[in-house]
This record gives sequence, structure tokens and C-alpha cells, in this order.
Amino acid sequence: MALKSILGISAFYHDSAACLVQDGQIVAAAQEERFTRKKHDAGFPSHAVEFCLQQGGLKIDEIDYLVFYDKPLIKFERLLETYLSYAPQGLKSFLTAIPVWIKEKLFFRNLLEKSFRQVGDLGKNDPLPPLLFGEHHESHAAAAFFPSPFNEAVVLCMDGVGEWATTSAWVGRDNRLTPLWEIPFPHSMGLLYSAFTYYTGFKVNSGEYKVMGLAPYGEPKYVNTILDNLVDVKADGTFRLNMDYFDYCTGLRMTNKKFDALFGGPPRESEGTLTQREMDLARSVQEVTEIVMLRLANSLHKETGIHNLCLSGGVALNCVGNGRVLREGPFQKLWIQPAAGDAGSALGAALNVHYHYLDQPRHCEASEDAMRGSYLGPSFTNEEIEDVLQKLEATYERLDDPMVCDRVAAYLSEEKVIGWFQGRMEFGPRALGGRSILGDPRSEKMQSVMNLKIKYRESFRPFAPSVLRECVSDYFEMDTDSPYMLLVAPVVDHRRVALQADQQKLWGIELLNVPKSDIPAVTHVDYSARVQTVTASTNPQYYQLLRAFQAKTGCGVLINTSFNVRGEPIVCTPEDAYRCFMRTEMDVLVLENCVLLKEHQKPVDKDTSWMKEFELD
Repeated sequence: MALKSILGISAFYHDSAACLVQDGQIVAAAQEERFTRKKHDAGFPSHAVEFCLQQGGLKIDEIDYLVFYDKPLIKFERLLETYLSYAPQGLKSFLTAIPVWIKEKLFFRNLLEKSFRQVGDLGKNDPLPPLLFGEHHESHAAAAFFPSPFNEAVVLCMDGVGEWATTSAWVGRDNRLTPLWEIPFPHSMGLLYSAFTYYTGFKVNSGEYKVMGLAPYGEPKYVNTILDNLVDVKADGTFRLNMDYFDYCTGLRMTNKKFDALFGGPPRESEGTLTQREMDLARSVQEVTEIVMLRLANSLHKETGIHNLCLSGGVALNCVGNGRVLREGPFQKLWIQPAAGDAGSALGAALNVHYHYLDQPRHCEASEDAMRGSYLGPSFTNEEIEDVLQKLEATYERLDDPMVCDRVAAYLSEEKVIGWFQGRMEFGPRALGGRSILGDPRSEKMQSVMNLKIKYRESFRPFAPSVLRECVSDYFEMDTDSPYMLLVAPVVDHRRVALQADQQKLWGIELLNVPKSDIPAVTHVDYSARVQTVTASTNPQYYQLLRAFQAKTGCGVLINTSFNVRGEPIVCTPEDAYRCFMRTEMDVLVLENCVLLKEHQKPVDKDTSWMKEFELD
């Protein structure tokens, strides 16, 4: 059979994305938000499609198959059935949603075909490649299993909701996925977590990771309240929500007045003061989520006898829960799709066509996954970067390869904050050393500086460490690969700093600025860290930087956070990076071999009205 090119997309809900697969190899993948600069852009991913086609050297009519990540008509069926089940409640929500479906989504194939033609500059009657539709959770499962390093694995998918499924289990063997069972809407751990995201004053579908970061400041005071009233969790991990407390089936809110009464008041206002209540609520829903994840892992291992586990769906971005599943669960090996949310389903849909629909053989390497480090987005040459910098009238120095890492390591050791722009952009929500802001983890002030002066975000938010893979167990209680920053592990005991006598009375957010270890800027209040391991094979330049920093300081760890400010997507182009660099208090910008110092640049207007471009959630 001739080589096949498959273009997968996800769109029209949140985090639209496109992915190109050629002969089973992942050639390119990117989220639309990176190009449009609109956070969680849900529109048709025309820019991402154009990038994927360019990367593959193809035109749209040279693609063999187009595939969408789910089945909109089945979603519409779920919407109608839900409203009918709860009628006459939910009339307002019904009147808001249904006209959009009738106008656009019932004619979804026409909408997609029109959009693909526009991207490909094709006429109305020009032929398009065949357009296929995946199933939402099968796309998640395919994204989890097919790029994994396993020939056989259990696959667990947990999210808000697909067409009907909110949680599903599969067995992956070679080039096949076999469904085991699913839990249907409205019973959803993803939506339970989102309900608490809403109630604690953060934005649903983007603020869940803030709840996870807030949790260690609280106590699990409400765990029993949640288990007794909101969700019935069985011994095998399956669950059922008590819908009396939730409004997402019929309303335009996640929770209702009965939920408010249960927890002693209305939801926190967005941007309102965080109190101990929100911290305790965050800790409690996190604990309940971990209980479900662990019980499901145990029952799936008992049911199948398989020793490998793959995770996908939005809940798989809960790296605290993932860490517990790895440490305390029964599986020998764990692999998590780095773009675990809906963006990654564009990839899963494309791979599912290749393996299921076309019945192509699958070959995997036990030592390496097929994601290429998730560096699947655009890259820029030094010549392209210099052309941009000259047009911007920026002052820079272009260094030879060996000098870049030594120079930057020296800046880092001086507690300078570095904007690091190297190679291909990451696919998924995490910066992994391609589009990162870097700092010295040994600095006691760095977390506060980077949160408040660089990222413009909440002070409680922790930063993640990048660590040389061969040194990971010197710093953290783990000795496994974690290339995608999706596992949380404790800092080893001998690096921890005990609380002084006058500090032992501190509680919650009061502990924020108390050093917890000899790498305080990446150690959370509970002595944990969200770890990224770095190897020379996946990111040689970033690896060399870590080695250079280690040679200079004796520390094989760096702070790594995404190259953006709060509310903005991660930077994509050199222009994006320079703009972010100049608007913040970063000290140094490194664009491939071009190094810029802030003090050498022309000052920019300190007007902060640009922040209104981005939604501060």
C-alpha cells in the first residue's frame, strides 16, 4: 500500500488543534491558539492545518484522509436527551444552545468541508479527501496507546464528557483498541473537578490546574462531605454523582444553591480573595479524584492482568494523581499522552485511521515513545530570527553553538530570568524546553519574582523543575522517565529544610515564602514537585544547558515554566517571544543562537493595556 497522509483535527469546543500523520509517523501537531494568540481558541484550526501541511510538504487535496475527533450528531443527541430528561428545567440554557446547533452543527460536515476548502484555496466543487469522524473517547484512547512504548496496555480515559462517555477503559494490543466499559454523562470526575474549579473562583476548562496547585495549602476537611453527598464511589472506582447539587445539565452554571448551602456560601468571585475555605475545598476534591484514580487502576489491573497503563483525557493532566497511581498503584509502567486534553485527540483520531481503519501494522520501541518529545510545532532558523530582530531594531549577539549554553548557564547562576526559545514548539499545555522561561531553582526569591513580575499570575502557583534524567533520583523520590512534566514526586528527604520553631505555627498560604529544600523555587508547600526529566536524545540543546548549569553550580535542575504571561498562549514565533520579553521583567532572551539582554534594548512603553488582549482567568 502507498504511504498514506492523514490530517486529524479537533475543534469547536476548546483547544482546537491539527495533526499530520504520514505512514504512521507523527510529522506535525499544533494548537490553534498558538497562532491566533487567543487562549483555548475553539475555532476551526486553519492556521494549525496550514502549518501541518507546510511541514509535510503537502496541499490539502494531496491528503488521503481527513478526520474529525468526535461525532457531533451523537453529542446533539445527548444534548436533547438531557434537556428532555430535566424539562421544564433548563429552558434558558436550552434556548441558548439549540439555535447554535440547528444553525451550524447539524450541518457539521458541510461546515468542515467548507473550512478545509478555504484553507486549501479550493473551489466549491473541487474534490476533497474523504472526511471521517472518530469517537471522542476512542480518539483519546488512540492518542494514549498508539504513541506509547507498549505493545500491550490498559488505557484509561477520563474527562468532562465526550459524546456520552465521561470515563472509559480499553485494552490496547499491537494495532487494536478494544473497549472494556464506560461511565456515561452526567456522571463525570472531570465535571466534578470543574464544579469545584468554578466554585473556588477559577475558570472552567482552564483553571483546573490552579485548583491542583492550591490543594497543598489546604486540609482535606470536605472529603467525607463530598463522598457522602456529591459522589458515590464504589470499591472498584466506578462512581455516580448526585445531580441534585449540580446545574451543568440544565443551567449555565456548574453548581447550584444546594451546593452553596453544603459548603457554607456562594462561589468565590473571580479575582476575589482566596481564603482557607478555597484551599480546603481544593485539597478535598483533589483527594477524592486521587481515590477514584487509584481504585480504577487497581480494578483494571485485577480485571486484565496487564502491567502497563496509558492515560489520556483532561483528568490525565492531574499530575499529582498520576504520581500516586505510579507510586501506589499496581502497574509496572505508566505512559501519559502529553497533549491529554481535546487537542491531543486530533492526533488520536489520525492514528486511529492509520491503525484501525487502514489496518496498518504497528511497531513500537520499548525504550522510546513516538511523540518525539512532543516537539511537533514550528521552528525557526537563526537567519529567520535575525531577520525579525533587525526589523524590530533589537540589539543582540549571535553566538556559536558551544558558547550559548555556557553563557546562559552563567546568567542563570546570577539569578537572571531567561526566555528560552529553541527548536520546535511543544504540542500540549506544557513547555518542555522549547518555549520556556528558565530560572535558578536554588534562589529563595525566584518563585515570587517569576510569578509576580514575569508571569503576572497568582503567587501561590508552584513552578516545575527540569532535571537531568540521570540525576532525577538525587533530587526526587522517583527513578523513571517523566519527559512531559506529568508526574509529581516528593523531594528527597536529605534536600528538605525543616521548619524553624517560629515557622511551625504557620499554615496554608503563610508557608508560601518559607524555603522547603535546597531547591526552594521548585519545591511546593508539601515538599512535592512536578518533574520533567531531560535527555540528550529528545532535546540535546536543553540537555546541554542543564549540564552547563550543573558544571557551574553543582545543581542539575532548572526552573522551567511556559514562555507566556497569564492569560496568553505559549509563544510560537520570534515576534511573540520578543514581545513577551519586552513586556515583562525577564533579563535575557535566547532565540536559538541569538542572545538579547534587556538593558541593551530600546525601552518600551510601560502601558499595560495590552493585558486586556488576554483573558485573565
